[in-house]
Amino acid sequence: MYQVSELIGLKGAAVVTIAPTASALDAAQAMNERKIGSLVVVEGKRVVGIITERDILTRIVAVERSPSKTRVADVMTPQPITCVPDTPLEELRSVMHERRVRHVPVLESGALAGMVSIGDLNAAEARELTQTIGYLKAYISG
Repeated sequence: MYQVSELIGLKGAAVVTIAPTASALDAAQAMNERKIGSLVVVEGKRVVGIITERDILTRIVAVERSPSKTRVADVMTPQPITCVPDTPLEELRSVMHERRVRHVPVLESGALAGMVSIGDLNAAEARELTQTIGYLKAYISG
């Protein structure tokens, strides 16, 4: 597995989104219900931001803002880092590490086509290593 498109093909392209006008409480509840760490913020079909657990913790909880009165637009990360389906996984891993992000929306022709998390990249790498180990064991065994 070498490109984002292959990873999206395995995990699926479903992405949970939220409107910028929704409350931060709605965002937190949506993440909790689905056991995910981020939501892509969209206006119509256009990606305008991303809201993560970290955004809620640092921009709401730590400063004692009311989650039910705070709009997603006020605490989201605008203009998130994105990638395209033909982005190499190693390149994406490097960008995520350097920019300290854990979730990257995938855009195809400007439209939301999926989401990749650092956990997805780790799982893909583990699958590749397991496969390589299997090949090496078979080679050594003759």
